[in-house]
Amino acid sequence: MIIEAPEIVVVGASTGGLKALQTLLAGLAEDFPLPIVIVQHRGKESGSELCEFLRQFSRLPVSEPEDKEPILTGHAYLAPGDYHLMIEEGCFALSTESPVTYARPSIDVLFETAADEYQERTVGVILTGRNNDGTRGLGKIKARGGLAVVEDPASAACREMPESAVTHIKVDSILPLKEIAPYLNELVKSVSPNRTVPKDTL
Repeated sequence: MIIEAPEIVVVGASTGGLKALQTLLAGLAEDFPLPIVIVQHRGKESGSELCEFLRQFSRLPVSEPEDKEPILTGHAYLAPGDYHLMIEEGCFALSTESPVTYARPSIDVLFETAADEYQERTVGVILTGRNNDGTRGLGKIKARGGLAVVEDPASAACREMPESAVTHIKVDSILPLKEIAPYLNELVKSVSPNRTVPKDTL
């Protein structure tokens, strides 16, 4: 199944995610036309070092969004440490509500709010990780008609999170890590780089 007009890519990673995100971001085309929003499980005291590190591998701008910040195309966003990252009316929202699946930021929270906002125009990607965070959220993306992509557990540094996803959801693609960025590049070839994202334009 291929959705005709993806508008956003959301990505979840946990244990082993640092290397996985390096590979993913390095493989995205310089003119990748969609926002890519990432939750990487991280400690409460985590600062901006992770974002600064990932910038070295990305041809897209990488930043940690602020509350109420509009979502821009062709930009990679990393959830700040110790905040849930949500999507509401074409903007980001930050929350300090209780951890979900023992995590804040939570992959499920990002994926579920993206599915509510963008419906079938959402692409969800689950990478390496040690728990089942993201399974519920990816299921909601599928239920809304979006696309579900999961790293092949055989290529994952930690296979528990992708295995949970493929066990509980009828995903669209299971790919080795190195093939996910090329897959996304191909998927969005027909999307205009000038396309706007806020809800009032959808």
